[in-house]
Amino acid sequence: MTENTPPASVNETTEKTAAVIEPIRLPTIEEVRGQDIWNNCAVRSVASGIMGGGLGMAMGLFLGALDNPIQQEQMTGRQLFVYTAKQMGGRSWHSCKAFAVMGLIFSAAECVVEKARAKHDITNSAIAGCVTGGAISAKTGGPKGACLGCAGFAAFSVAIEKFLDRHE
Repeated sequence: MTENTPPASVNETTEKTAAVIEPIRLPTIEEVRGQDIWNNCAVRSVASGIMGGGLGMAMGLFLGALDNPIQQEQMTGRQLFVYTAKQMGGRSWHSCKAFAVMGLIFSAAECVVEKARAKHDITNSAIAGCVTGGAISAKTGGPKGACLGCAGFAAFSVAIEKFLDRHE
């Protein structure tokens, strides 16, 4: 400070450092209705199934394009194109169905568990992962496969939740 400038008063200093208090904004009627619709477990599950199907279709297209036929040297360019297109279509449809079912079951289980427990924490994801893994694995692996699928998918769900740090 120089001699010509007066010292700052205590009020000016505290006004500069004090946080500005903003009024609380209440949600509009449209926002409340949108939240009510999205909080419906059926809507959330169907939306997750559709998004999972889209992701599965994209992955199937990508992985189907990477599949090389065994007799690649003996095929013409047109035959190779037709073979690759069929592989891409088959893989994308298979992956679409698998990811759609997985997304639907996981989202429905998580939503139901969350509403029943009235909590939003990592335990919901673990339970939903167990239900999803068990349901998907039970068809082909029987009870042992269902148990392994339950444990594996639950562990994967918890790891993803920890990685994304959604719950504190």
